[in-house]
Amino acid sequence: MDKTTALATEILAGIGGEANISKLENCMTRVRVEVKDEQQLMLADLRNLDGIKGYIKQGEQHQFIVGPGAAAKVVDCMRSLLSDRPVTPQDEVARNKAAAKAKYAAPMSEALKKLAAVFIPLIPAFIASGLITGIINLLKRPDIAGEFAVHYPNVLGLLAIFGSAVFAIMNILVGVNAARVFGGSQAMGGVMAGILTSPALAQIVLFGEPLQPGRGGVIAVLLVVALMCWVERRLRAWLPESVELIVNPLLTTLITASLAILIVQPLGGYISDAIVLGVNLALDQGGLLVGALLSGFFLPLVLSGLHQGLVPIHVEMVQAHGNNPLLPILAMAGVGQVGAALAVLLRTRNARLKKVIKGALPVGILGIGEPLIFGVTLPLGRPFLGACLGGAVGGALISYWKVATVITFGISGLPLALTIIAGKVMFYLTGCLITVLAGFIFTWILGFTDPEE
Repeated sequence: MDKTTALATEILAGIGGEANISKLENCMTRVRVEVKDEQQLMLADLRNLDGIKGYIKQGEQHQFIVGPGAAAKVVDCMRSLLSDRPVTPQDEVARNKAAAKAKYAAPMSEALKKLAAVFIPLIPAFIASGLITGIINLLKRPDIAGEFAVHYPNVLGLLAIFGSAVFAIMNILVGVNAARVFGGSQAMGGVMAGILTSPALAQIVLFGEPLQPGRGGVIAVLLVVALMCWVERRLRAWLPESVELIVNPLLTTLITASLAILIVQPLGGYISDAIVLGVNLALDQGGLLVGALLSGFFLPLVLSGLHQGLVPIHVEMVQAHGNNPLLPILAMAGVGQVGAALAVLLRTRNARLKKVIKGALPVGILGIGEPLIFGVTLPLGRPFLGACLGGAVGGALISYWKVATVITFGISGLPLALTIIAGKVMFYLTGCLITVLAGFIFTWILGFTDPEE
């Protein structure tokens, strides 16, 4: 047993094992642990362990100083030991459940979950940005705000800064989150994204062409940060602990940044351009049909988890054009659920189901469709199909009318109207109304088996 494994084993024993761990992480020099039962901690023994250079408690967190470079190795080893421990009956049950879930999971679902985990923390920022931009559009309209734009231009200027700030640092935020998800240093992920978007790149000429700051958008950032995390882990395993803290960040930056500029960012650029071109061609040439297919099949994608793969596409559309024509189309899928639920509400005699629908309809109108999907339409079967067909009708119209939003993702339903580009708001609201009616009619025609009380 090597020194790192021995120390990891002894720390685990001293803190009460996996059952007593509520949180395990590390910084550059410390193993940080939060426990469920303080009585199980053997602090005197832990402080005397060979390799523990000090102990600090901050709040609920116990911090064991093991030195630069060693902390990450010890925590990685602790996690490995936890995964390799003897299997208990409870573990076997959980493992069987996980195996069954994996067997029937949609292809690429785990990879897409990781992808979504990069962007989901950004949703509040995107929502705020989109709504602020929508407020600016309203304040600029004389028929709504009068002469506000003329008398208060500085207010509009400040609001514009508030609304656009997330896009100024979006690649940095994606880099930080991607490093967290891929198991690397978050600060280094931000650095990689900063290198890719640095305006100074435009002053550098390689192979006869100036470099393009930000080329490839978030796609390039994801690829580069994934590479960075891989390089960082390999170096951590190879370098001596005494120099790992200093040498690893240096070599990781030099190696990853060089490969990024020469290979990965151009590759990300080609992928990004292909995605944007493909979506634009589909929406421009496909019109009604593409809109109907996108919205009609979106809810089944949500149920399988495959919809998470669309998130970078939403971001790329906004980065490329300043607006997103895909989101309003997909939003019609949720609107169709509202129409289907209304049909069920009028036809059912089940008091419990009526109560569920009345509670879920308001949030459904606001774009939160899960209560309607999982509490009403999906369990009944045919109403779910009616909702999808209604959404297809709305998606076709929204695509045909070329409605777009200034937001990337994270908001839907009626509130999305505040973020629709100028001149298309009434088209969006009309599309919502028609989609509700279509979902209602299809569900009424298809019918359903009314559940017993």
